[in-house]
This record gives sequence, structure tokens and C-alpha cells, in this order.
Amino acid sequence: MTDERFVDNGDVTLRVEVTGDGPVVLCVPGWPELASSWRHQVAHLAGQGYRVAALDVRGYGGSSVPDEVGRYTLRELAGDVAAVAAALDDDPVVLVGHDWGAPIVWTTAIRHPDRVRAVAGLSVPHTPPMPVSLVDLFDQIYADRFFYMLYFQEPGVAEAAFGVDLRAALKRVYFALSGAAPPNTLLAEAPRGAELLPLLPDPPDGPLPFLPDAELDRIVAAFERTGMTGAFNRYRALPLDVEASADIVGATVDQPSCFIAGELDPVRGMIPGVDAFADPGGGCADFRGRTLIPGVGHWVQQEAPDVVNDALSAFLDSL
Repeated sequence: MTDERFVDNGDVTLRVEVTGDGPVVLCVPGWPELASSWRHQVAHLAGQGYRVAALDVRGYGGSSVPDEVGRYTLRELAGDVAAVAAALDDDPVVLVGHDWGAPIVWTTAIRHPDRVRAVAGLSVPHTPPMPVSLVDLFDQIYADRFFYMLYFQEPGVAEAAFGVDLRAALKRVYFALSGAAPPNTLLAEAPRGAELLPLLPDPPDGPLPFLPDAELDRIVAAFERTGMTGAFNRYRALPLDVEASADIVGATVDQPSCFIAGELDPVRGMIPGVDAFADPGGGCADFRGRTLIPGVGHWVQQEAPDVVNDALSAFLDSL
């Protein structure tokens, strides 16, 4: 049985789905996903004797959607996760994060070590905070070229494009980043002023193999209610992360950690000539291993739930 809880962190309220009994595992989704993206892991880990919580990140679903870009820094989002962890258990909890959820849980482990027992990151390895904005870095790397994070920076532009047909836009994104899509669609060669959605391939008719129509409809309904500005504001907060993270530049994750990803995830080649998954434990002091799953793209916990579940169980058993 799943219980819905609401946890306050200052003026932000966070919606959490909690299933099972036992030590707490708190799952944090990324862009553009809800707590339900962890449905396979919730069922599996709850059956293994864990109390599994899945969060709607601020800006999404049933959680608060502040307007200000500054409310979406990693520092603030890590504070949300720590607040939820404290509300669920007096003892430190295990964090699992995917996509933006991964940097959020890595940051939580650094900023709130008393609340975090261990960390599993999916799709995005821990990179110790740098004194430079990722926006500036990608602006140089993709000089005069399209890059989706740069496209998301201008308020209202992406919202308008997605708003023309929200369901079709989200389905196109989910397909394009999956292992079933042609390679490198997210990093297509295009001029800086291009639009994102026309660069992505047409998805097949009918449900995506890893995303039932009912789940897609749930996500669409949530964004129709909240709008997508909160989701895009995480990207717009990237320049603000530099100052907000100045006190933890170079920080490692010291708790037990692991990394799980699909071999075809476009995040892997986001910096040309660099395999981002080659050494995912480089910024971790107690790294317990890497799991790369063949034929799988970005939505790893949904595209390959059984392999991810086995990897998470093995990691938990190692603690």
C-alpha cells in the first residue's frame, strides 16, 4: 500500500509517495518526470523489506512550484531532499537519483551528510562542484551550435514550444533519449538558434515500450496543471549554482555510492570526445561500482527495470 505524504521545507511543500516498511530508500526523479518514474523500483525494493519513498521534486506534480529561478539551485533542492529524509526517518537514509535527481542526491550527500547513509546515482555521475557555470562551459563547447541546455535558458521559449502539443512534445523527448531512438539525436548538429523539438525524431505510433500511455497521460496532466516553467527553471538556475555552491567546490561524496546508466545514454557523450561514464566514481570516496546496461538509453530505471533493481539490491546488500 502506498501512502501520500506532504513535507514542508520552509515555504515549499513536497509531495512524497511512501510504500513498504523498513530502512528508508528515497528516490528522486529528474527532468521531466514525476515520482511515478520509480514505480518499478518502489515495487521491487518494498518487496525486499525497504520503506521506499518517491518524491515529486519542487516544480513538479504535487509539490510547490516557486516562480523565481533562484529557488531551483542544487543547494535549495538538496535542502528539500534532506527535509524529506528527516521527516521519514531519524536515521540516515539511502538516496537514489536519476537525471537531475542524481546531482540533487549527490549534493544532498555533501551538504547534509548526517541525513544520508549511501547514494546511488543514475545517468549522471558525481562531478565535484566547479567555480564555473555549466552554461558558460557549454556555451564555449557548443559555440555557434545548438545545445538544449542553452535553448532552455530564455524564459518562455521552451514553454511555448512544448505548449503547442504537450503530450506530443513529451513523448518525442522520451523517445529521443531512449535506447530505441537513433543515436545522438539530442546532440544533433544545428545552428544555435534552432528549436529543440523539430530536431528530435518522430516517435512510433502507440505506447513507448518503457512508458505506458497511462503513465504518459499522468505526466501530461501534471504539467497541464503546473506548467513547465518549474521544470525548465532548474536549467536556468545553473549560473546561480556557482555562487550557491562556492563553499563546496571540489567536494567529494564520502558515503558509499554507486552508478547505474544505459550504455546509449546521450549524457555519456555530452562533452565531445569525453566518455562521461568512464570513471563515474572519480569524485566518490567509497565507490561500490558501475553498472552500464547495453541497448538502454537515458530512462534507465524504466527501460531496464530488472537490471536496475538487481544493481540497487546488490548495492544495498553491500552496505
